[in-house]
Amino acid sequence: MPASSTAPVVVVGGGLAAARAVEAVREQDADVDLVVVTSEGHRPYERPPLSKDYLRGQAEPDVIYPLKAGWWDDHAIDLRTLTTVVDLAPADHEVTFADGSTLGYSRLLLATGSTPRALQVPGRSLIGVHTLRTVDDADLLAGLLLPASLEGEGKVVVVGDGWIGTEVAASARMLGLDVCLVGQTEHPLQATLGPELGSLYGRVHDERGVLRHRGDVVAFTGESGRVKGVELADGTHLEADLVVMGVGVTPNVGIASAAGIELRSRDLGGGIVVDGTLRTSAPDVFAAGDIASVPSPHYGRPLRVEHWAVAQDTGAHAGRAMLGDDAAYDVLPYFFSDQYDVGMEYKGFVDPRAGDTEVVISGSVDDRELVAFWLRDGEVQAGMAVNVWDRMDDVEELIRSRRQVPRAELEAFTG
Repeated sequence: MPASSTAPVVVVGGGLAAARAVEAVREQDADVDLVVVTSEGHRPYERPPLSKDYLRGQAEPDVIYPLKAGWWDDHAIDLRTLTTVVDLAPADHEVTFADGSTLGYSRLLLATGSTPRALQVPGRSLIGVHTLRTVDDADLLAGLLLPASLEGEGKVVVVGDGWIGTEVAASARMLGLDVCLVGQTEHPLQATLGPELGSLYGRVHDERGVLRHRGDVVAFTGESGRVKGVELADGTHLEADLVVMGVGVTPNVGIASAAGIELRSRDLGGGIVVDGTLRTSAPDVFAAGDIASVPSPHYGRPLRVEHWAVAQDTGAHAGRAMLGDDAAYDVLPYFFSDQYDVGMEYKGFVDPRAGDTEVVISGSVDDRELVAFWLRDGEVQAGMAVNVWDRMDDVEELIRSRRQVPRAELEAFTG
């Protein structure tokens, strides 16, 4: 039998999407019972600082928390840390925890995030081989990087040259450590940005003394159970005191899948199918953040995006939707990255598998002050600003206009 309407609203997750959902619910209803469940030992937090200033020990611990410690008690939130949901029964409106106890819900939000992928190669269990996803991961890595920095020595190999990999590499190099960055393509971030913009980031890391390698990792080598190096398919062996794998993440959809909730096909990005209100195929169950495959009115296809702004925006949207707001989600994807003295913002979406896009640049790649546009049939699909600020609203206006924008107009964008 479905749970009573007096059962609590339950949010499963400990990231930014969960925090913003709870905040949105409480802003609209001060009295509804709210239960937040996270398997981690911390109140919900956000992840971008974990690879940047927090990892370098240059930020206060509270920088990762979107809501202050006292907020949860002040707003009568039943926050259950170190609590894991192992089963979901949509027909009964009930979740089961790892200890066997159960909890009924009136509405449920899944904001379970993602799990880092690990390379399935020999040596992956050696001490010193890490991934970075949680605050505990960041604390552990910082506890190794910072002492090595003070001692002025330490060899770090970062496997994966996407956003997490390049940010970790930058942080380790800024701490004065020897860094090798291993990727699959000629340039970092090439799969996302293409060769011209990827080469910009390659030069940035080259100039800071990061050694870049291209190839498959076939093994982590070690001694006495501790990592000592990384072996590549071409026979190259990279010495390492510490290895960080940044080779992507997998959305945590296991609970939803076992419950029979509809999932998106892999060719459309995977994740949990939701409608414009972020409602799943199960009654009174919603999804937000990394796991949600959200229909985009602008792009005419579902999008699943693993970035901070999407967690923030979908979390808040789901919180309002659980209380009856039926507005359709229509926010363009946005993300940012900071590496050394290069800051960037990106808005929009380009299917990385599509080869029919054109890149137009306003400004100077060499000077690292530019706005890049991705076009299809003359229409702007996305834009990225590098060390140019306060132009994302203008980029969004161009994207939403759907007009064919003359190349000269885009090239003059930065004035």
